[in-house]
Amino acid sequence: MILPAGEVSLEAVLWEPKGVPPNGAALLCHPHPLHGGTMNNRVIYRAAKGAVAAGLAALRFNFRGVGASTGSYAKGSGELKDVAALLDWLAERYPALPLALVGFSFGAWVGLQAACHDARIHALVGLGVPLNTYDFDFLIDNTKPSRYIIGSDDEFCARDKMEILARRLPPASEVIWVERADHFFTRRIDEVRRLVAEFLRAQFKRNPI
Repeated sequence: MILPAGEVSLEAVLWEPKGVPPNGAALLCHPHPLHGGTMNNRVIYRAAKGAVAAGLAALRFNFRGVGASTGSYAKGSGELKDVAALLDWLAERYPALPLALVGFSFGAWVGLQAACHDARIHALVGLGVPLNTYDFDFLIDNTKPSRYIIGSDDEFCARDKMEILARRLPPASEVIWVERADHFFTRRIDEVRRLVAEFLRAQFKRNPI
């Protein structure tokens, strides 16, 4: 489907739990548009499966300039607008439900920034947080329940840097290391689905599947 998002229109796919009303709704943000990132990225795809398994509706989308989405790459500023617009869309579709934000790599940098300051967001998940490339100090002030899932061999997130940041995060945040996994969780992709589902199920307890 194509959703309006200000000056652009964004291609998106919505999944809902079968047979029960959703507990909440999750927006999933894909990796860097200029490096092959799309809503069909396998990490985002599996994370969406995890969200649905936890009882949430899951909305994957293509950032501006990707796939059938209009516009062009905007170095993060335009992509922040994309996230804000689709959070509005989810809140309108599910007005009584809390929301979650799941972002992978570039999608984590953009999505988590928006989610930290949006009162409608109940929980955050960051996958493959690219700490070597972007500044994530904004997470220090985030008091929402958050899980950051990172491969122990992630080439874009040095473990020592992440451990320094982790010590500054509030108690509601946790860092989970997936051992022997790279940035794309090669050969450990099912672990991503399990960890996302486990976390979101704990945070959105009504109508669990």
